[in-house]
Amino acid sequence: MTFAVQNAWRDRFAAVPFEDRAAKAKVIISTHFNTKLQVFLNFVLSHYVTQGVEELDQAKLTPMLKLKYRDSIPDAVADLGQTPGEIGQAFAGFQKYLYQQQAVS
Repeated sequence: MTFAVQNAWRDRFAAVPFEDRAAKAKVIISTHFNTKLQVFLNFVLSHYVTQGVEELDQAKLTPMLKLKYRDSIPDAVADLGQTPGEIGQAFAGFQKYLYQQQAVS
C-alpha cells in the first residue's frame, strides 16, 4: 500500500510485518494468560496475520468467539473459564503486545 503523504510513525509501523508482531506477542501472551486464553488469543493472532489489523476491532470479538467455538458463546465462556467481561478485557488487553518496542540489549 502506498500513501500520498509521508508519515514517519506509519512507515515505522508498516516496516514490521504482522507475522513478526504476532510471533513476539505470542511469547508475551504465554506468560500473561492461562492456557485456554492463550489458545483463543493465538487463534485471533492467526486471523490478524492472514486477514489484517481489522481482526483486532472490538466488534470482531463475538464473531471470533463464534468461529472458534462453533457458533456458541456459552461454550466459549465455559471453555475459557472467564466471564464475558474478562474475555473482552483479554481481547483488548493483549493487543498492546503487538506494538510494544523490544527492549534494547
